[in-house]
Amino acid sequence: MAPPFVDTNIFVRHLTGDHPDQSPRATAYLKRVETGELRVYTNDTVVFETVFTLEKHYKEPKVRIRDALLPLLELPAIVLPGKRSLRKVFDLYVNLNIPFADAYHAIHMEHNKLSEIVSFDRHFDHIPGITRVEP
Repeated sequence: MAPPFVDTNIFVRHLTGDHPDQSPRATAYLKRVETGELRVYTNDTVVFETVFTLEKHYKEPKVRIRDALLPLLELPAIVLPGKRSLRKVFDLYVNLNIPFADAYHAIHMEHNKLSEIVSFDRHFDHIPGITRVEP
């Protein structure tokens, strides 16, 4: 049987502890994942949405988001395509203070040996190995 898919709200409720009913249930569920009792699946969209929600709606600092979310996503019982890249993505996101999506794009480019990006976003100018060009 395929593992269940874990949606954004499970991570958000666990990390924020802001809902009297859902937060403890999300934490208990993820505890079972942490111990290996459960194996679950999630994807990049859930990661993006979790980061966005924590940053924009909960006003969490980037370093706190990384330090709280990355250890969860790296749990062996979480199936997440491309999870090995996430540490580098979070490091760019925090250290260069750039949007999470753009950090993800930069690491995706690195893995695919791409060096040029067409963009108006000037923060790409500060990422080693990437040359930004405007159309």
